Amino acid sequence: MYNPSTALSTHHPMNNTALAQDRVTSFDGTQLHLQCLKQGSANATPIVFLHALAMQASMWGRLVEHVNVDAPIWGLDLRGHGASDHPPGPYSSELFARDVLAVLDHLKAPQVHLVGCSMGGTVSMAFTGRHPTRVKSLGLIDTTACYGENAKDAWEKRGQQGHRQGLASLRDFQVERWFSPEFAQTHTDVVEDCLNVFVANTTSAYLETCRMLGAADEREFIKNYQGACTIVVGEEDYATPVSMAQELATLLPQADLHILKNVRHYSPVQAPEMIAPLLLNLFKKA
Repeated sequence: MYNPSTALSTHHPMNNTALAQDRVTSFDGTQLHLQCLKQGSANATPIVFLHALAMQASMWGRLVEHVNVDAPIWGLDLRGHGASDHPPGPYSSELFARDVLAVLDHLKAPQVHLVGCSMGGTVSMAFTGRHPTRVKSLGLIDTTACYGENAKDAWEKRGQQGHRQGLASLRDFQVERWFSPEFAQTHTDVVEDCLNVFVANTTSAYLETCRMLGAADEREFIKNYQGACTIVVGEEDYATPVSMAQELATLLPQADLHILKNVRHYSPVQAPEMIAPLLLNLFKKA
């Protein structure tokens, strides 16, 4: 279960108790945890960040420190993650998209700048494809609309390992995917913080979320979006490799595609100073 002490507390502004935390009730009664990562003008279009699998809103802390905008920045703990409820499955990308809709309605935001990493990017596309007019700009980081024809079996295997053997059994596997070896060796505190969040997850929710990702296919839906978009991928990302980002760019021809050198799957954590200018440019042109 969620333990607040596992949040990436050393590296982000969530320790500021003046920043708001909120509970959002989704369509089926699920309670979602919404965190203000940075305050801003109430008149500005809010920015909403969606985290990766088995993470929580705190994964954006290192990036938010570099995002200098006068707009409120919110991080959502997705269903089954962090301080949100962990209801039983099945989960689906459409279900997660309905949760995002509940958040936007709760914020009374006609539009938002929506940014997602990995799973959060897939969920961002699920929402945006179904509600394109609610998204002023879309940031897709280290993500994909579909993991491919063998995805269901691969994700089921990973989910079952975490569920049966415990999430700690995946520690080495995750670190190798998340970060370049150089970063992992020189930022052991950051790596350990991410691992603490990862292993604190509810294993049943982890399994259901893995199944959701294995079944997700947002390729047709995302074509409905015509707004501003930026796609970012680490050059060394083999979880959602460059080829998947290039496929997204064909589905979203208006998007800018950026490939980051010497970076793997968690580029918002590893290279926030590289991603922040790309997002700031996206927000400005939207």
